[in-house]
Amino acid sequence: MEKIHTANAPEAIGPYSQAVKIGNMIFTSGQIALTPSGEFLDEDVKIQTKQVCENLKAVLKAAGADINNVVKTTIFLADINDFGAVNEVYGEYFSHKPARSTVAVKDLPKGAKVEIECVAVIS
Repeated sequence: MEKIHTANAPEAIGPYSQAVKIGNMIFTSGQIALTPSGEFLDEDVKIQTKQVCENLKAVLKAAGADINNVVKTTIFLADINDFGAVNEVYGEYFSHKPARSTVAVKDLPKGAKVEIECVAVIS
């Protein structure tokens, strides 16, 4: 198992890695709207979703992959009513339509509105 780290995404805020790579598979940790410098974007859900996707792109790149290698995502929403707004931004990044689950949760770290994790496969 290879631990993945990049300075182009926020540091983990707990005892975990930004991602791990096992063989040709990459498993990212959930990303919230933290900038690489650690600033939390306590903004609307679309701005948060864009930052989350940019973080995922950076982590995937550090692992030797990109968004198009993603085969599965999981989206966690603090408010299910944000589903449409998140979909709008998400679709700009994941136009290849990987498998996905979306769930509403009670709370997310730092009061985030959205968190996304993904699994990617490198051919």
